Amino acid sequence: MPYEWTQHPSRPAAVASVGAAPLAHLRLWPHRSLPRRGMAWFVGVTAGMLALPLLVMLGTPVLWALLPFIAAVLAGLWLALQRNYRDGTVCEDLRLWPGLVRIDRQDPRRPPRVWQANPHWVRLTLHAQGGPVENYLTLHGAGRQVELGAFLSPEERQDLFADLQTRLQAAH
Repeated sequence: MPYEWTQHPSRPAAVASVGAAPLAHLRLWPHRSLPRRGMAWFVGVTAGMLALPLLVMLGTPVLWALLPFIAAVLAGLWLALQRNYRDGTVCEDLRLWPGLVRIDRQDPRRPPRVWQANPHWVRLTLHAQGGPVENYLTLHGAGRQVELGAFLSPEERQDLFADLQTRLQAAH
């Protein structure tokens, strides 16, 4: 699952202070179905498959006419996969203290975004339908509504909802 909880030792209930370890820390990231090594293999096999028709053209001027287009296809494929990897560096961190819940979101090409509220007043909602994605997970608090784990699968958001609801109730 592309999320992980880190439990910290129990402490007496106190208001979160700067630098104090949270009771729990949730880290979410997008699923990676193609590792970097697999990407290199994919591009290599694609280059080999594109080179097969060129073998017939060896020694003819047609080879030189087709070569730039094949190179453009391979370069475009490589750049698209690299962009996909950069976009996949999105990360969400949810930290939970007795008197504070905080979400830090890191997006590529955007400044970090932070949301925080008192867990007692936070309302966790799972929108089964009607959201931008199936099982849309949101937190309401401090006058704002924020989404959590939009890049997770619907089943993972549903599991996260149950787990997070239990932890939020324990925090207040």
